Amino acid sequence: MVRILVVEDDATVREAVAAYLARAGHDVEAVGDGEAAIEAYTRTPADLVLLDLMLPGLGGFEVTRRLRSMRRDLPLIMVTARGQEHERVQGLQHGADDYVTKPFSLRELELRVRSVLRRTSGPAPEVTDVLRDGDLVVDLGARTVTRAGEPVPMTARELDLLAWLVQHPGVVWSRDELMREVWGWDVGDASTVTVHVRRVREKVEDDPGDPTRLATVFGRGYRWDASPADATGHVDGR
Repeated sequence: MVRILVVEDDATVREAVAAYLARAGHDVEAVGDGEAAIEAYTRTPADLVLLDLMLPGLGGFEVTRRLRSMRRDLPLIMVTARGQEHERVQGLQHGADDYVTKPFSLRELELRVRSVLRRTSGPAPEVTDVLRDGDLVVDLGARTVTRAGEPVPMTARELDLLAWLVQHPGVVWSRDELMREVWGWDVGDASTVTVHVRRVREKVEDDPGDPTRLATVFGRGYRWDASPADATGHVDGR
């Protein structure tokens, strides 16, 4: 059973979300503020956190920072007020895997939870799939990334995006296409993709301002340019 920590200061919303997710088969703990969230996670780590950004006392971004310090790849969905695009972008920059905007339907929320969990949980495959591109190694089984032998910390969604691009070198993907293939969304905010592309560049490029791997094709989207020396863009089975 997947354990979900719901952090929401509005008691009505908190109780409704917790009850709905529990009926969907999840083990849910719900708290009303940031301090309680840190205490709850420290006591019993969750498999996913649903976090409202507007919290009394310890704010959502600080809660995210502290949770990430305990588990870098913790699946995390942020809740923001409708129209607060800057909050959504900032949340993604802090490493959120997804976000929902208020007001939201409980069905939509549960589908978002399923989507994130599908990509971040479950047993590793018996055969470890490894993507190689020059000094970059993406281990899909272990869910790790290394560059020149050094670990590269990434959120689950950043790793998913990187893996998709590396597996399709030379192909130009629009933001809508990436949203569909990587996020599993048919409709969404394209800025989500933009923010994640920027974060991936910061971690795999020598100069993120002048990328040589993750290129922007103006007016069309993004393309992964494989290293000419030894990158194949294929999956190796080990």
